[in-house]
Amino acid sequence: MSGDQSTIAPGGTPPHRRLASATHDLSARVLEELVARVPAYRGLPRERLRAEIGRTVEYGVRALTRVLDTGRLPAPEQLARIRESAARRAEDGVPLEAVLSAYHLGAQLCLDRLAATAGPADLPSVLAVHRLVLRCLDLLSSAASAGYAAERRAAAGDAHAARRSLLADLLEGAPAPAAARRAGVRLPACYLVLGLRFGPHPQELRPGADPVAAARRKLRRARAELERHVAGDAPALFAADGGVALVPREVPGTGPAGKDWDWLSSVVRHMSQVSGAEIWAGAVAAAPEEVAEAAPLAGQVCETATVFDRPPGLYRLADVALEYQLTRPGPAREELAALLAPLTGRPELLETLRVFMAGPVDRRRTAAALQVHPNTVDYRLRKVAALTGLDTSRPADLPTIRAALIAHRVSAR
Repeated sequence: MSGDQSTIAPGGTPPHRRLASATHDLSARVLEELVARVPAYRGLPRERLRAEIGRTVEYGVRALTRVLDTGRLPAPEQLARIRESAARRAEDGVPLEAVLSAYHLGAQLCLDRLAATAGPADLPSVLAVHRLVLRCLDLLSSAASAGYAAERRAAAGDAHAARRSLLADLLEGAPAPAAARRAGVRLPACYLVLGLRFGPHPQELRPGADPVAAARRKLRRARAELERHVAGDAPALFAADGGVALVPREVPGTGPAGKDWDWLSSVVRHMSQVSGAEIWAGAVAAAPEEVAEAAPLAGQVCETATVFDRPPGLYRLADVALEYQLTRPGPAREELAALLAPLTGRPELLETLRVFMAGPVDRRRTAAALQVHPNTVDYRLRKVAALTGLDTSRPADLPTIRAALIAHRVSAR
């Protein structure tokens, strides 16, 4: 934009001259208000505020002065400096909203200074100044956002690569201290190793939808939610249906318990809610050098929970100990599975036994679940006892029946 700026003179003085004569005072005022209004800037060292950020504020005031003088919006090389400054704020950890607030605050104070001497007759000039300032502010904000986002993407990429490298090394059993040095990551006292399984997002199953894109969104949201809850680096490797993650904890332990358990359970629930998919997780506590052994166990705990139809959520080995042990091959498992061999070809008997044993061993609840008469349940359970010798009316037989059902299910897979 260009044109004759001589007619834009609120209060009788061209706006660029008013700003030029007050650049130093305005810059100091903007910096003072910035520290007072935006908490993120109060945490920066005073030397940084006075030097680098002070110079950036003054550069912004001078850029606005040039726009009001020439009517031309900032050139690409001027916007490049704004992008570089915003990138440094990203490195400092200053939130983007705080960075943009600085530009808006500077524009507001400059406009306040220009409007202070304007009268009713100056309304056309005031409106013209506002239009120029808003257009300039739009460009400056866009440049700052672009510079900030580019730096955050680069930093996130570096951090993600470092975490992936550390995870790969620990899973392969590489010495933990050396792996951490290569990745530039500080090792915690302990990791809660998560073996994860993701159910499908509804979009992955919808006809006509792109299942690959839906799965990527699911995993991206799950990972972002994990990182939001975890203080420190949480290396993770996710695929469409599962993965592994390391959650750092500063207190060594033999397993997640107490507050750690409650917290980690809530993290898994939030990951599920945000990703839109059911999530099962097996958790094992391990020192960094033990991750290679803990990860397979965490995965097996998770698999056991899903195989035996446990609801989505977090599980420890103790939660699925019986099922886990009976999924290990061995003569005892085969013997237990063989106890139900007489029910082969009688699926109604096997299903009645399974439903009866899944709850509080109640014939009426079982009948309601199977939509049959309670007498039918009684008949079928008596038939099971006659064929197998396992009687559900004898308390001593109940543990054996539960174990046999687990072994039979695993053997049938």
